[in-house]
Amino acid sequence: MELALDSLDTTALTKAQLADALFDQIGLNKREAKDFVDAFFEVLATELAQGKSVKISGFGNFEVHTKTARPGRNPQTGEPVIIAARKVVTFRASGSLRQQVNKEG
Repeated sequence: MELALDSLDTTALTKAQLADALFDQIGLNKREAKDFVDAFFEVLATELAQGKSVKISGFGNFEVHTKTARPGRNPQTGEPVIIAARKVVTFRASGSLRQQVNKEG
C-alpha cells in the first residue's frame, strides 16, 4: 500500500499531513488518524529516550549514540570551551529506502 502525498506545498512533511493522508487514503476518521500519528511518534520517542534502537523494516533504523565531551572553541571570541557529553539520535536508511530515494523518474 502506498500513501500519496502529492498535495505538499512545503519541503517538510508534518504530522498533520500524515494524519490527513491516513484520513484520505485509509479511511480512518480525522481523530483516529491524528491519534495514530501521535501514538506512533510517542512510542518512537519513548524507546529512543530509554536508549533503545528502533528498527522499521523497509524504512531504516533510529539509534541513540553517546558523544563524549570534547574540546571546542567559541566562534565569536575564539575562547576554548568544553563541549559537554550528550546523546544524539542517528538515522540510517534501509537499502530499499535508499533505492527508492535514488530511483530516477
